[in-house]
Amino acid sequence: MTDAITTEHTYVLVHGTNSAGAFWAPVARELTLRGHRVVAVDQPYHGAEAYLPASYQTQDLAALATEPTPLGRIGLDDFERRVTGVVRRAARGARDGKVVLVGHSMGGVSVSRVADAVPELLEHLVYMAAYCPGPAFPTIAACMGTPEAADAIVPDEQVVGDPAALGVIRLNLRTGDAKDLALLKEMVCADYPDAAFRSMLAGLQPDESNRVATDRAVGGTGTWGRVPRTYLRFGKDRLVTPALQDLMIAAADERTPGNPFRVRNFATAPHVGPLDPEPLVAALAELGR
Repeated sequence: MTDAITTEHTYVLVHGTNSAGAFWAPVARELTLRGHRVVAVDQPYHGAEAYLPASYQTQDLAALATEPTPLGRIGLDDFERRVTGVVRRAARGARDGKVVLVGHSMGGVSVSRVADAVPELLEHLVYMAAYCPGPAFPTIAACMGTPEAADAIVPDEQVVGDPAALGVIRLNLRTGDAKDLALLKEMVCADYPDAAFRSMLAGLQPDESNRVATDRAVGGTGTWGRVPRTYLRFGKDRLVTPALQDLMIAAADERTPGNPFRVRNFATAPHVGPLDPEPLVAALAELGR
């Protein structure tokens, strides 16, 4: 008789900017095969419920600059509620009634907010090249305004339309412009083969809420600050730069010296992580051991 697989952890995985729960598919698959429970969240109007402008499909660039989107009406409160709801449901079947909450990139601000809302349901927090704002830089925009982010590659020239009017930062990710594609690749996965970059790009969507970047996301020391946490540091990240990652780690540790980040360094990883997910899976599977 075959021994049953013992579930060790329940993971809730939160995607980053312009992304979706499907981003986590390789990691989720391997964690599941190791006996863990895994839920990858789609934030509102992302992934399975993504809203894609008609002009994006037709590549009518003039119309794309003004076509409205429901994503422009929501912000970090909506993102936090979505993830908190998933955490509550996932915790019901979890070991000890707690989950490991993981955020990539923009997903870090949701992680911090959820840790304030339901710290009692969290076994561990994991920031994967993710934003972890502090009092001196309380939003994503403020993080990106620090000297440590001065050499970050950002797609300012590629933004379509007026973010203030649309309520979203819109990118034409179906572009054929060689300059735009080169910048996007350098920003998120410079050393990937071109075919892998194109595959990654196909999984992204054009719009991201503008408000999420300016909504405050500083975890409280008595809530967020008491949950054990790990930072997966990506050494070749050109968006959330290693210097910015180090700044956020140090600031968090200063606020909660009794509960510092455990840092795992992936020296050659770009923003979307190593092409082979095995090292990430191993790091996540070892939490708490």
